[in-house]
Amino acid sequence: MRGGCHCGVVRFTARLPEAPVPALACNCSICAMTGFIHIIVPHEDFALEQGQDALTSYRFGTGTAKHLFCKHCGVKSFYQPRSHPDAWSVNANCLDDPVELVVDQFDGQNWDASKAALDAKDAAG
Repeated sequence: MRGGCHCGVVRFTARLPEAPVPALACNCSICAMTGFIHIIVPHEDFALEQGQDALTSYRFGTGTAKHLFCKHCGVKSFYQPRSHPDAWSVNANCLDDPVELVVDQFDGQNWDASKAALDAKDAAG
């Protein structure tokens, strides 16, 4: 699946699981304000095709997550999340074509407890 930022300078491809694709909607301050819908994509299933030089980063809180924005249009189409250090979080809203999603809620306002619950769910399969 291809996607990118609003102005088209940043472009990527991501190999997604078969539909319905698991996704997360987070209520933390930055996700709530930007409407980011997370699709977790392992690093090896993601390729930045163009726009590396157009990306600027922003960190807050623990500074672990690396939020990447196009410096031309301001859109965050993907970033390195704190919750999944071996994967990118791709914004479902930035994919070229819509995909069927199964969206779980993630309580990012209570990050530590929510991450523990997510890890337990992932471990259970």
